[in-house]
Amino acid sequence: MLATLERMIEADTIKEVWSLYLDWVSRFGFDRVMYGFTPYWPSGSFEDVENLLFLSNHDQAYLDVFIGKKLYRDAPMVRWATENVGDASWREVAEAYAGGRLSPAERKVIDFNRSMGVVAGYSVSFKDISVRSKGAVGLAARRDMTQDHVDAIWDEHGRYMLIVSTLLHLKMSTLPRLVGTPLTLRQREALEWVADGKTTQDIALLMGISAAMVEKHLRLAREALDVETTAHAVAKASRLNQIFVVEG
Repeated sequence: MLATLERMIEADTIKEVWSLYLDWVSRFGFDRVMYGFTPYWPSGSFEDVENLLFLSNHDQAYLDVFIGKKLYRDAPMVRWATENVGDASWREVAEAYAGGRLSPAERKVIDFNRSMGVVAGYSVSFKDISVRSKGAVGLAARRDMTQDHVDAIWDEHGRYMLIVSTLLHLKMSTLPRLVGTPLTLRQREALEWVADGKTTQDIALLMGISAAMVEKHLRLAREALDVETTAHAVAKASRLNQIFVVEG
């Protein structure tokens, strides 16, 4: 486990961290994973696609329905993740289904999952430092594994699974993410000076350019981030870890 942790800590791209995590959890039989994180959580759901980081290695046929047709809105374990912190077995959902305690919409989700071999698993919902952010991961076990098998694995290795999963989330929430057009170096620099409370004239002196050029960089940054104000551009670039980035 230490080798995996070290490599994840040293990784500087989302792709690399995700690959390391998938390799780790697959050793315990979790061959399909779904991770979601939003640094903007005013609605209490994962509906804010613009700010959502979503990763999964599920089959595209599964994602086309579960995500594309928005079945996740009625998925019991997704709802659990939005309302709780910690880890939870999927056993409770299976028992609720068997006992007729799920709504028709929830039963539809479970029926679809079973048809796609998504039956046994575990979910982890992370404790974030901001009330405006939320992250969670769903771990689906191999098709030949039962929930009894999964629970036994978690009883023995759950502590390690939580540690590695939490590191995944910490890395994902701090690594730069690209949404839309990437900011140029000068656009980032201008936004960083705004974040530090500098005026346009201050920034012009600091960057060695005219005030008009500063305004141009800020305008293009707003367009790249699809926002209307510079304050919003600074906030969004910060949420996406696009400014004050350590290169390399």
